[in-house]
Amino acid sequence: MTSQTALIELLERIGARSGAVVFVSDYELREWPRAAVAAMNAHGLITKTSPATSTVCPGCEQECVMPVHVIHARARQPDAFIVCDTRSDIGRVPVPVDRLDQWQATGESVAALLAGLLGLHRSGGSSGDATRWEVGMFKGGKHSSHLVLVADGRLTLSLAGHSIPLADVLTLKGRAFTVDRRMLNRLVDDPAGGAGDVESAAQRRARLKKRVRALKAQGVKAFLKTLADEEGISTSRLKQLLHEDTAPAKSRSDW
Repeated sequence: MTSQTALIELLERIGARSGAVVFVSDYELREWPRAAVAAMNAHGLITKTSPATSTVCPGCEQECVMPVHVIHARARQPDAFIVCDTRSDIGRVPVPVDRLDQWQATGESVAALLAGLLGLHRSGGSSGDATRWEVGMFKGGKHSSHLVLVADGRLTLSLAGHSIPLADVLTLKGRAFTVDRRMLNRLVDDPAGGAGDVESAAQRRARLKKRVRALKAQGVKAFLKTLADEEGISTSRLKQLLHEDTAPAKSRSDW
């Protein structure tokens, strides 16, 4: 198994769950490349969570998923076991405690990973739709568009009216995540007809003003410079965008 194979395995599970929490046991992660697991952990794609309350019973070949009972003792390690209720010749089955250790991943953690790799500011999470996550405003050479992660049986990216599988642009080689920016640039600069995620000038101005209010509320003194850095533009250009008059020009008959 390569790092990319492990990443695709995880992304497919998250997509199949429509972005809901996916649990991966520590026992299973030991079979994945160490570099891949280290990268996923370092970037927050997977995070340690509470021990599992059920697991596959190792008592026989049926491999039933059964509840686990844990007895905590002061002088020694906790004891974990499963009580088999399907066969009379098995009874209590010991389970290694470390087999219950597990990690979790969600659509939200994937969106946060993408935003971090692309250097995008996230305005919020799923915002009412549990299968869509705003990644950030992606700027190409000519246009800008909302980059949105969608989980509906699989993970896809929505950008400027285009929809592409996430696995086509996100790769993991060893410990290094990479995003195919060239593909995203091509898509955003060639918006599909009626693209709902393309940002108009008025929408951009409203978004910028909303972000200014948020930075002020957070007590950020250099809010204009902070926002300009987020947008990748100069402070003077930001001021121009914030104060441009959107009203239609007057005709001579109005003079």
